Amino acid sequence: MTTTDTPPAAPAEKQKLSRLPKSARAGGTLHGGPVAYAILVVFTIGSLFPLVWTAIAASRDNQRLAQTPPPFWFGSNLFKNLEIAWKDANLGEAFLNTTIVAGISAVTIVVLSTIAGFAFAKLRFRGRNAMMLIVIGTMMVPPQLSVIPLYMMVAKLDWTDQLQAVIFPSLVSAFGVFFMRQYLLQALPDEIIEAARVDGASSWRVVWHVVFPAARPAMAVLGMLMFVQAWNDFLWPFLVLTQSGNPTVQVAVAGLGRGYTPDQSLIMAGALLGTLPLLLVFAIFGKQIVGGIMQGAVKG
Repeated sequence: MTTTDTPPAAPAEKQKLSRLPKSARAGGTLHGGPVAYAILVVFTIGSLFPLVWTAIAASRDNQRLAQTPPPFWFGSNLFKNLEIAWKDANLGEAFLNTTIVAGISAVTIVVLSTIAGFAFAKLRFRGRNAMMLIVIGTMMVPPQLSVIPLYMMVAKLDWTDQLQAVIFPSLVSAFGVFFMRQYLLQALPDEIIEAARVDGASSWRVVWHVVFPAARPAMAVLGMLMFVQAWNDFLWPFLVLTQSGNPTVQVAVAGLGRGYTPDQSLIMAGALLGTLPLLLVFAIFGKQIVGGIMQGAVKG
C-alpha cells in the first residue's frame, strides 16, 4: 500500500517570502513613504487653510482686512468680534433652531431612506426598477427649480416664517434612498432575510432586527451628511424665515455686517461660530463613524 505525501514547499518560494518586509505579508502594517506623507501634509494644510483664514479675519478689524497684503496672522480682536457677532445675530436662538431642523431632518431621512433602500434592494415588486429610476432622476433636477411651487404650497399652509416650513420639505432624500440601496445590496445577504422569515419574523421585525443593525455604518455616514447639509442650508430658510425672529444659523449670519461698508470681520466671526458646532460633531462622532464603516466592510 502506497501513500502519497503532499510535496513540501519549494525552498526558493520560502526564501522569497522570508525576504519580504513584514508590511507586505498577511496581517502586516503598511507604512507610507516620504512622498505619501508629504502629499498628506499638503492636503491637510489646504483643507485647514479656509478655517484658519476665517479665524484670522475674525480676529482683525475691517480696516486691516481691506489692506494689501491681507493679514496672515491672528490679531487681538477675536473674542471681541465673536461676542459682537453672537449678540447682533442672536446666534444662541439660531443655534437652537438649526439644531432642531438639522436633527429632525437627519433622523427622518436616515430612517425612511433605510426602509426604502431595503425595499429597493431586497424586495421584489412590480415596477421596482422604474421607480428607482424615477428616484435617481429627481437627483438630476436642480433644487432651485422647485423653490417657487414649494413656496406656494408653504404659503397656502400658512407656514411662512415658521420652522416647519424648513423641516417638512427636507424629510426625504433621493440621495439617501440611493445610498442605502447600494449599501444594502452588498452588506445584507439574502440568506439572513430568508432565515428571519423562516423563524416567523414579520416584515417590520426583519427591518428592525436585521436591516437596521446591518445598515448601522451607512446610517451613521448618511446621518452625518444630512445633518451637515441641513445645517449649511441657506437658500430655502432665507426665503421662508426672513421675517421671523428665529432664523437658522446661516440666515442669521447673513444679516451680519449690513451697511454701506459691510464689516467683514464680523461676518467672518459669525461664520466661524457657525462652523464650530460641526467641528465638535465631527470630533465626537468621527471615530465611531469610521469604526462603523470598517466594521461593516469586514462583515460584508
